[in-house]
Amino acid sequence: MSPSTNRQLFGEERMKREKVQTIIIGGGQAGLSVGYHLKRRGAEFLILEAHDRIGDSWRQRWDSLRLFTPAQFDALPGLPFPADRNAFPSKDQMADYLEAYARHFDLPVVTGARVDRLSKPGDHFLLSVGDEEFEAQHVVVAMADFQRPRLPEFAGQLGSGIVQLHSTEYKNPAQLADGDVLVVGVGNSGSELALEFVRAGHRTWLSGAPSGELPFRIDGTAARLFLRRLVFRVLFHRILTLETPMGRRAGPRMRSHAAPLIRTKLKDLAQAGVIRVPRTRGVRDGLPLLDDGQVLQVSNVVWCTGYERGFSWIDLPVFDERGMPMHRRGVAVAVPGLSFVGLQFLYAMSSSMVHGVERDADYIAERIVSASSSGTATRSRPQGSSTHPASTPASSDWELTA
Repeated sequence: MSPSTNRQLFGEERMKREKVQTIIIGGGQAGLSVGYHLKRRGAEFLILEAHDRIGDSWRQRWDSLRLFTPAQFDALPGLPFPADRNAFPSKDQMADYLEAYARHFDLPVVTGARVDRLSKPGDHFLLSVGDEEFEAQHVVVAMADFQRPRLPEFAGQLGSGIVQLHSTEYKNPAQLADGDVLVVGVGNSGSELALEFVRAGHRTWLSGAPSGELPFRIDGTAARLFLRRLVFRVLFHRILTLETPMGRRAGPRMRSHAAPLIRTKLKDLAQAGVIRVPRTRGVRDGLPLLDDGQVLQVSNVVWCTGYERGFSWIDLPVFDERGMPMHRRGVAVAVPGLSFVGLQFLYAMSSSMVHGVERDADYIAERIVSASSSGTATRSRPQGSSTHPASTPASSDWELTA
């Protein structure tokens, strides 16, 4: 069935409660990768996508957004990305690619199907989608932990005359008021937007401390020849994993900090005229207050402060005291049959990146098929895998990388 056929099925012809062997929640790069590997194994599954169109989570980002990594690393399994390998695809190109991917492999995707509640009242999972219900033996939550914009508590204390936008709300400079702009957060999103604002004629302040940057130009000759592959396919994908001492040390930091700057350099910001300032820690007289006591007279504040996980709809004992999913390589610790794909450092630094999600998707698909063939739910401790503390993903802007 094509995705469009499934949409009609969902709305008009389906029974009140449908039973499916495996439900994948999320039709982005993680969910489609799991679907690809399940279909390759002949498994029965259905993908539920909350947006009305596959790829809309990308289409809704700001107008000028381009992926921070080149097309060489932006493809899902089985279908090359339709662009020069050294080009940086736009958000719309990525969205259209995901839509074409689902169509190419005829993946069963139901669009406009937002899961309101996931529970397990008996032997099977129960998913509520509006006034419809699904039963499933296995559920894969294939959603990044970037679901709900995060704002500091003091954001509401800023003066009413200041335009405030989270990066998810920003489209283009026409949304800004005349005057200075404060960008809070020095991740990939914050640095790219700061450059856009200063080039649009706004004096721009960038607040916070970066988490480092790649030590080379990602579009340079050395990067094209070997450095990109060394970083993304070797360091991020093979070395920084839960199987290596270096990866286990790096994991907690990667889950709690923004990604290192990939395309933008700090000297690019300085040369463009972006003013670097310390962390924004509060409000004084309706204006943003910095760690050094400086108060900025700005007309706009753009929050590039990451996201909350937004998993409150999962009514299962799968979270720790901080609200983080407890899992081992994506397999839920306390709930057999439940898995996660796409989370930050789920198994490796590349786990939430487009080119890295395939390995995790393949692993989870194999677990599901093996468990289904033996008549059991997936176990919390994967065979043949070392036992590690449950992963604890956190918010950042890795969803824009590949």
